[in-house]
Amino acid sequence: MFTKRRLVAVLFGALQAFICLAANAHGQRNLLGTRDVTGRVDHDRITVTSLRGDFKRIKFKVAKRAIEFYRVVVRFGNGTSQRLAFRQLIPAGGESRWVDLRGTDRVIRSIDFWYDAKSLFGQGARIWVFGGR
Repeated sequence: MFTKRRLVAVLFGALQAFICLAANAHGQRNLLGTRDVTGRVDHDRITVTSLRGDFKRIKFKVAKRAIEFYRVVVRFGNGTSQRLAFRQLIPAGGESRWVDLRGTDRVIRSIDFWYDAKSLFGQGARIWVFGGR
């Protein structure tokens, strides 16, 4: 039998799950890919499958070490690309603002980024890329 405390805990958990599912259903924040990066100045690519659909904007999240982005190029499924006006230092645990993508066919094929990992003694960082609809 449920006590009031257990019932409140179950309802609160169900509410949190519903909010998370509703946010994903509305395209608030879809994970496009992750990359573990090491070294100092470097270039990496995150490949995105076309099954994820099209997106209107992207954002980056960084963990473990700060990352300074110098250039970001988004390549689309129709063969075009967009260089983003994105030069930003994101601290460990931080995230960027949403960056809008131009055009109507925004199925992302890959995201190339040039960065400087502010690492100590070769320790790396992790980068997540999210898409918004």
